[in-house]
Parts: sequence; structure tokens; C-alpha cells
Amino acid sequence: MSTAPQEAWEADVPVRGDVPALATLLGEGGALVLTGAGISTDSGIPDYRGPTSAARRHAPMTYEAFVGDPVARHRYWARSHVGWPQMAAARPNDGHRAVTALQRAGLVGGVITQNVDGLHQAAGARDVVELHGALDRVVCLGCRAMPTRTSVQQRLTALNPDLDARAVTINPDGDAELADDELDRFTMITCPACGDGPLKPDVVFFGESVPRPRVDHCFALVERARSLVVLGSSLTVMSGLRFVHAATRRGLPVAVVTSGPSRADAVASIRLTGALGDVLPAALDTLRLPHRS
Repeated sequence: MSTAPQEAWEADVPVRGDVPALATLLGEGGALVLTGAGISTDSGIPDYRGPTSAARRHAPMTYEAFVGDPVARHRYWARSHVGWPQMAAARPNDGHRAVTALQRAGLVGGVITQNVDGLHQAAGARDVVELHGALDRVVCLGCRAMPTRTSVQQRLTALNPDLDARAVTINPDGDAELADDELDRFTMITCPACGDGPLKPDVVFFGESVPRPRVDHCFALVERARSLVVLGSSLTVMSGLRFVHAATRRGLPVAVVTSGPSRADAVASIRLTGALGDVLPAALDTLRLPHRS
């Protein structure tokens, strides 16, 4: 059966509560929402783990490799260049729109996302903290200029007219699987401002630290929150999990809605599985809130 992988993935999840319980928690107001890749799967962007994740032939880029190995950096940009059109074409889904509706109703006091796809903002959410940055921004590691991703893509397309930019398989961080011969014939550009510095997408790679002011701002959001609602994240990495720890230290109720196990399962008072595009609209219905504002 087609549902078998999903059922196996969720078999060990300790489900607690239901949609009305989640709606009640949200209805109390002051919720801080923390989202991960699982909220964007319905927009065509795969997650990192579980039955909907993309099968990768290469490991995610690390910061050390990107800054220290020109070959690794070259190959990253080839994959990212081909993957970007599909990433840029992604549109918000019902999960993103539900978060926006909750925020506009005054029930969500802050949104932190671990995603780099910009879909919360595209859905109309305000003051979203992009914990790991965003793929639509680029920074020069030399002069710190920030050319737009659009301008970078245009220059890369002009230099690589024969590279197929219609990626069939993209990864959660927006890069694509490419054959070795396509990687080798890719031509990269340098910074248009200084003419020399290597360009980096304005995202936090594995092994790179989230900027301290951004982390401090997120902790301040936890301090002001009345609850923490985790949507679509297994919290495998500490960059998001630390805010769950902070919430539990404050005695805040924690709700987790995601497929498969999460590292907050032991502390979540509400723990649901299921597609966020179904669960969140159902919570809006329970609260008698419109799905679109």
C-alpha cells in the first residue's frame, strides 16, 4: 500500500491530544510558532527525513567545505543554480496560510522558521525570523556586498546557456542533483561589486553558527510567549531544539505537529502527526477563523 512508508515512519510517535486540543492552545494566544521543512512539502519542496525526503547522492554542504574548498564551492553553485528556478517557483500552501491567519487573528505572537524558502512571507506572515537565512539573498565573502539572487541567476544563465535549469529533483536546501559532466562544465562568477570575492547564499550551512543577534532575538520571543508550537520539524539539530529547551525551562506548554519522531516528543503536551495542510486548517475551523485573511 502507498501509505505503508508513512505508517512505518509514524509508528513510534507518542500521539497526545487532538486537533481541538491544539486549537484550544492556539486560542489562548501568545503562541510562538517554530517551523521546519515539513511545512513546505505540500509546496513541492522535500523535507530532510522521512518518506517524503529526497534521496541525495551527496551530503549537504558544510560551511567548512564551502569556504575552504573552491571545488566544493563550484559544485555547490552548479547544483544551486539548476535548483533555484524550481525553488523560486514554489508557492505557499494551506499550512503557511494557516500560520498567517493565526498571526493576523492575534493568536500567534512570533514565527521562527528553519526553512530558507521564504514561503511564510509569501503567504503574508510578518516579522518572520529566518533562523537559517534565505536562498533569495546572496553575500560576498570578501566585501560583504549583497547582490540579488535574481541578478546572480541572470549572470549564471548567460554563462551557462547549455546547463539544463529544469531540475527534476531538488533537495530541501534548494540544490539539485546533477551529473558529474554537468558539474564540471559549469562556469561560476565572482562578486559583481569587488570583482574578486566568492559568493555565498545568505544561508547557514551545516557546521556554521547562526548569528548571535538572531539567536538572542529568538530567545526573547520565547520569553514573551505563552506556548511554543512546532510545525513540521523533527528538531534533529540543536539550532531549533534549543528553543524547545528554553520553553520547557519556563514551563510553557509545547505542541508538536510533524510526521515521524521528533526530539521534543518527550516534553510535548500535544503531539500530533498528519499533514500540516490538513491539521492547521482544521484547527482554524475549530477556532472559527477564516483560512485566508
